[in-house]
Amino acid sequence: MQHPPSRRVIPVRVRILATVLSTTAIALGSVGLFSYVLQHNAIGERLEASLIRTTQEFTTYAESTAGSTAPLRELLTDGMRHHVMAPNEGMLGFLDDQPAATGGSGLDLMADPELVDHLTADVQAGRSRISSIQTELASYQYAVVQAHYPDQGTISLAIAYDRAADLALLTDWIRTYALVSVGALVVVAAAGWWLTGRILRPLRELRTTAAQISESDLSGRIGTVSNDELGDLANTFDSMLDRLENAFQQQRQLLDDAGHELRTPITIVRGHMELMDPTDPVDAAETRQLAMSELDRMHRLADDLVLLAKAEQPGFIQPALVDTGAMTDNALEQARRLGDRNWQLDGRAHDAAYVDDQRLTQAWLELAKNAVKFSAPGSVVALGSQLADGRLRLWVRDEGVGIPPEEQEHIFDRFRQVANAPRTADTRGGAGLGLAIVAAIAAGHGGTAFVQSTQGVGSTFVLDLPADPKAPQGGY
Repeated sequence: MQHPPSRRVIPVRVRILATVLSTTAIALGSVGLFSYVLQHNAIGERLEASLIRTTQEFTTYAESTAGSTAPLRELLTDGMRHHVMAPNEGMLGFLDDQPAATGGSGLDLMADPELVDHLTADVQAGRSRISSIQTELASYQYAVVQAHYPDQGTISLAIAYDRAADLALLTDWIRTYALVSVGALVVVAAAGWWLTGRILRPLRELRTTAAQISESDLSGRIGTVSNDELGDLANTFDSMLDRLENAFQQQRQLLDDAGHELRTPITIVRGHMELMDPTDPVDAAETRQLAMSELDRMHRLADDLVLLAKAEQPGFIQPALVDTGAMTDNALEQARRLGDRNWQLDGRAHDAAYVDDQRLTQAWLELAKNAVKFSAPGSVVALGSQLADGRLRLWVRDEGVGIPPEEQEHIFDRFRQVANAPRTADTRGGAGLGLAIVAAIAAGHGGTAFVQSTQGVGSTFVLDLPADPKAPQGGY
C-alpha cells in the first residue's frame, strides 16, 4: 500500500514574511497606480486649461484690434508674441487658410507634416476647437482659434502640446517610484526576517523544551523571554509544566504509598499463614480472623483510592439546593452511631445552599469518625454549621489528643498520619486517606478544609465553602 506523499509544511516565519511582503507590495502598488492616474489626469487638465487660456487671450487680442488697418500678417505675428510657450508647446499661425508663421522657440509643429495637414483641415473648415491627435511622431493635444477682420480676411492660431513629452516626466517618476518600492521591499524583507526570528524565538524554545520533556524528566523550562503575548505563552507553558511535574510527583508518591499500604497487610497475612499450625483449630481461626481483617483493610484502601480518583474528574460534585439545617440534623444523627461520645450541636444553619448534600455529609462524617478515633469515650464531640456572607461553614470539634503544629499543615495530604498519635484499636489500620477525601470534597465545592488544634486540648476541623459554588467541579 502506497502512502500519499506528505505535504511540505511552510515554516511560520516564511508565511508571516510572505504575508507582510505581499501586503506591502499591494499597498505600494496601489499607491503608485493611484498617484499615476491622478497625475495623468492632472496633466491632461493642465494642458486643456492652458489651451483654453491661450485661445481666450488670442480672442481678446483680436477683439482689441478689430478696427486696426495693420496688415494681417503683422496682426498675426503680434498676437502670437503675446503668448510665452512652454518647452513642449508649439504654435502655428494661418493667414486665411494657409500656414504663415511659427511661434517662438518651443515645439516646431512644422516638423510633423501629418499634424500640419490636420490643423490646416480644421482651419479650412472654419473649426475652432480643442482636441487631440496621434501622429506617427507624437501625441498632441491642440486648440484652433480664428479671428475675422472685415475687409481684410481671417487669421487663425493653432497651439499644440506634445503630451508624450509631458507624460515622459510622469513615466520617469513612476520608474523611480518602482525602484524605491523594490528597495523598500528588500528592506522590509530583511527587517521582517530578523524581527519574526526574534518574535518566534519563544515558540522555538517552547518546541525544543517540549521535545525534551519525557515522563522521567519534566524539569525543562523556557523562562521569561519577553513582556508580550509570547512571553505570557512561555510563562503559561512553564506553569503547565510545573503542574504536570507536581501531578506526576503526586502520582508516583501515591503509587509508592499505595504499594506500601497494600504490601503491609499482604506481608502480615503471609507471615501468619506461614506460621499457622493447620492442626490447631484455635490458631487457624485466629489466622483466618486476621486475614479477613487485613482484607477488609485492603478493600477500604481500594475504595478510598477509587474515590480520590473520582474526585479529580468532572462531575464528582453534583450540587443542588439543600436545606443546610436538615443536612446538619441528619449528619449529627448519623454521627451518634460512630461511638460513645458526648455528641453536641455547636450551631445550626437555617438557609438553603447550592451544594452536594451526600458528599458534604460524607466529609462531615469522616471528620466525626476521625474525632472518635482520637478522643476518649464520653468526651465532647460537637458538630456545627453556619451560613453567612455567602459562605457555608461546617465543623467538627473534639476534646482529643490534638495535632502538633508541624503536622497541621500536612494533615490533609494523602497517606498522612499524625506521627505521635496514640495507637489504639480504633486508630490502627487507617491508611491516612480519610482527611484527603475531605479535602477533595471541599475543593470540589470550590472551598477549603483546615484544622485548628492544640495538643492535649482538642481539634476543630472546618470545611469553608461558597454557598453557591462557581468553581469547576472535581480535582484539588
